[in-house]
Amino acid sequence: MRDVEVAATAARAAADVLVRLRAGGLTGRALGDAGDAAAQEAITAVLAAERPDDVVFSEEAADDRSRLEAGRVWIVDPLDGTREYGETDRSDFAVHVALWAGGTLTAAAVALPAVGEVLVTDPAPALPPAVVRAPRIAVSRTRPPAQADAAAGAVGGELVPLGSAGFKVTAVVRGEVDAYVHAGGMYQWDSAAPVAIALAAGLTALRLDGSPLRYNESDPSLPDLLVCRPELAAGLLAAVR
Repeated sequence: MRDVEVAATAARAAADVLVRLRAGGLTGRALGDAGDAAAQEAITAVLAAERPDDVVFSEEAADDRSRLEAGRVWIVDPLDGTREYGETDRSDFAVHVALWAGGTLTAAAVALPAVGEVLVTDPAPALPPAVVRAPRIAVSRTRPPAQADAAAGAVGGELVPLGSAGFKVTAVVRGEVDAYVHAGGMYQWDSAAPVAIALAAGLTALRLDGSPLRYNESDPSLPDLLVCRPELAAGLLAAVR
């Protein structure tokens, strides 16, 4: 099985567990906690079976520092958007599974359980044609950053509050929005898999200062992010820097 197929299998296994669990009557924090644990178990079972010698770096597990010397590290967020998952009328949560190897992201899958879709790096999603409209910029529904207001002003855009980081990035990939601006706190597992898919699709994905996004770094924090259609990149970067 190719690495991207392992990523997709793991993400799909977690998505299936999350959908079943959500139908069981739990809600809110209890559902979110149960989902985090169940999705983590589903993903680690697949990785243990298919890639037992690789290191796993997950939000829901202790940080295995051997990853810093490892050649292959799976960067995982079993349930991105735990709050939204616990609100059973919402669909904006995701499952992230990415492989970092040789200094870069090489394969990834993002499952959107409530949508019934899994996006992967190979074959990469086809980026929809640009739509003639005011650019739509995805932002956190709970912590929209000031940089997003600056970005919207620079391109005459409108802000679209959404849940999980993975859902927001894939909304750009799917053409539902044109950019995603985040500042104020995030971790490597929040963006690794969706960024890999965004880059594979031909989108721009960078830090807000224009520097590259780097993964499997010692500090798990990776606090800011811009993902956008390439034709918007220059204007948005100038606004958020």
